[in-house]
Amino acid sequence: MQHGKLRIILFDAKPYDQEFFNKINQDPRFGYEIHYITGHLTDDTVALTAGFDCVCVFVNDDVNASIINKLYENGIRILALRSAGYNNVDLDAAYGKVHVVRVPAYSPYAIAEHTVALMLSLNRKIHRAYIRTRENNFTINGLLGFDMHGKTAGVIGTGKIGKMVIQILKGFGMKILAFDVYPDFKFAEQTGIEYTSLDTIYQESDIITLHCPLTPENVHMINADTISRMKKGVMIINTGRGKLINTRDLIAALKEKKVGFAGLDVYEEEGDYFFEDFSAEPISDDVLVRLLSFPNVLVTSHQAFFTREAIEKITETTLENIRLYFEQNQLPNEICYRCSEGRCIRVTTGHCF
Repeated sequence: MQHGKLRIILFDAKPYDQEFFNKINQDPRFGYEIHYITGHLTDDTVALTAGFDCVCVFVNDDVNASIINKLYENGIRILALRSAGYNNVDLDAAYGKVHVVRVPAYSPYAIAEHTVALMLSLNRKIHRAYIRTRENNFTINGLLGFDMHGKTAGVIGTGKIGKMVIQILKGFGMKILAFDVYPDFKFAEQTGIEYTSLDTIYQESDIITLHCPLTPENVHMINADTISRMKKGVMIINTGRGKLINTRDLIAALKEKKVGFAGLDVYEEEGDYFFEDFSAEPISDDVLVRLLSFPNVLVTSHQAFFTREAIEKITETTLENIRLYFEQNQLPNEICYRCSEGRCIRVTTGHCF
């Protein structure tokens, strides 16, 4: 197949998706025909994929078994995720039918910098000061913060993003405690940080920030029990995955002032709201509404990744994933349920099936 003839249908297309895909698609490597759909991929819209070669989706497209089967019936053999996470895809159903590729890395700087921005904003109450001064209120009562220097940060997950957060916080003169299922002791030696247990992080950290992938073992790892072991007034930051935190338990701890601050770029039920505009209508999610009511909580709508450099990398990798499959039958960024179980056969075949 000539790659110029390749037809891609891209769901949940925002203006910035169209801007960057149109720009990078001009690269001589690509030149594809891209059709943008503003709505999500659902049972009602999956029929639109007929006649296309590839389907491209984002994190809030729920690619369940029913949709996988309909994609396969429509002749779709590759699903391109323009994200690193893939918990929205039924990989079991996809195996043997539709190859699923992702963008494993784009910009650890983007997410790390947003993480620290949440910390600083909550600590120095920048969000509240902004509202005050916009209303000509220049008092500083209630805006008292603390020096980050000398405080202890607990970093859970030391992949590329976690390591970047550590380097930034080290610049503030903070003590760093880290936890990872696969600790990088060479990095620890180079940076002077300490790997320790989760329990030690809970007990000793002034700030706890989450940068680990979501697995069946760590769903709701931040809950009433683990919060009870934390310092009174602890700051909790989550730019990882929403389901790492039991939101109801977090709200209870905020009400009791056990948790002093919460900065959340993700939310466990975010799929119904994040990336959409609900400014003209009420939010029916009572838990989210309660969370937003706290003055010491900052919620951003999954925007930590959202820098020009990151979007360019996501777009280029997505198009390259598609090109490699159709031109070379290679899928270096393929995922499947066998990968997570350590049984992937990609090493010998070039792809999972």
